[in-house]
Amino acid sequence: MNSKKTQDASTATYTMGYSDDFQKLLRRRNAGSSAAHLLPHLEPGMRILDFGCGPGTISVGLAEAIEPGELFGVDMEASQIEIARAAAEAGGHRNATFQTADVTDMPFEDDSFDVAHCHAVLMHAPDTMAVLAEVRRVLKPGGIISSREMFVDSSFLEPSMRGGWETFAKLIEANGGNPQIGRELKRLFIEAGFRDISASVSFEPFCTEEDIDFLHGFITTWFFSPPTVSAAKMYGIATREQFDGWRRELDEWKDTPGALAAFAWGEAIGRK
Repeated sequence: MNSKKTQDASTATYTMGYSDDFQKLLRRRNAGSSAAHLLPHLEPGMRILDFGCGPGTISVGLAEAIEPGELFGVDMEASQIEIARAAAEAGGHRNATFQTADVTDMPFEDDSFDVAHCHAVLMHAPDTMAVLAEVRRVLKPGGIISSREMFVDSSFLEPSMRGGWETFAKLIEANGGNPQIGRELKRLFIEAGFRDISASVSFEPFCTEEDIDFLHGFITTWFFSPPTVSAAKMYGIATREQFDGWRRELDEWKDTPGALAAFAWGEAIGRK
């Protein structure tokens, strides 16, 4: 565990923020692409918790998979809950309910859910074990926990922009998170008391010209934004000059015919 994990969830700084640019990245994700490891375990009539649900782009697919069961999505950010509710209403997912909540202190009774799911949540949690303990509390005996989390050191741009990746990882650490947690999920689930654990890895690729254009735009507007650069400078992680150099590397990457990129994800499923 990172020594910085002393903040509680309500005071932690979320590295990614809630900008429109980050929302565009989240809208590319859905249950089929981002929870494929979980979908075979879902059955109609289940009761599922999506903790750290964000804008609900994955949640609505999970809700569809368990109809007529119920999905409850929680997130600490009210603006994300509003977006998730709108997405559920637009898609006709009447079995999906969303509310703000702290994932270390959720407003549900013990043994309430058949499944608890999260995507890119534990990597930002200041106290991972506190989150897992709370999830274990609300799961029914035999219930499933599922998580998909990044491990930044195996994510890449080709041609490389390694200094930028290292800075991104350090920003997550400075905010109390763990940028490599995707490869640690099996061990963490065991330590949290879960059993029958299966683990896997996958990549989120950016291969086509459209993908490359999108990722270039996202990195440009998020990673090189004044708030991100200021945070890196404040923490002593990187200088303005380094960011300028990485910006040139990113532009060169976009114009390279063989440009490729991928985010590395670890996935784990366990039972209470």
